[in-house]
Amino acid sequence: VATGVAHAINRRFARQVAAAQDGRVIRVAAPSSPDERVAFLAKVGELTVTPVKAAAKVLFNARTGSVVMNQSVNIEACAVAHGNLSVIISNEPQVSQPKPLSAGQTVQTERSQVEIRADKGELVMLSGTSLAEVIKALNAIGATPQDLLAILQAIKAAGALRAELEVI
Repeated sequence: VATGVAHAINRRFARQVAAAQDGRVIRVAAPSSPDERVAFLAKVGELTVTPVKAAAKVLFNARTGSVVMNQSVNIEACAVAHGNLSVIISNEPQVSQPKPLSAGQTVQTERSQVEIRADKGELVMLSGTSLAEVIKALNAIGATPQDLLAILQAIKAAGALRAELEVI
């Protein structure tokens, strides 16, 4: 986000006056004259910047089993079997109708159900659900950090996890 804002500032002034320090901090070289600085900051404040959607990323701590992901992470259709764990994910389209004479619009959404079983480890299909739902269900049945990592790596290797997977 900070990089996009820095680029917008530099485009506005047609020279390199801003640089992103990290994801949240931007260093700006403002004019030294107080009058010029006020005008400069007013121009910066008028800029319109459209935030860029963050790239999908999953961080997995192999020691603790912690999984951190952003909202962009989803799973494409794939099949998963791991040891005695079977994963069942189903999606059903739902339609939300507005009340009569309201200004609302009909909206279609998907309702995902995730069911995880610790049994004979059948091969099952995953389809278009969020990784957060899968991990929540795996944790509910007591899957180990090693189970989580193996499943995440398998989904990634199959090309169904459309995100960067980083093990720390």
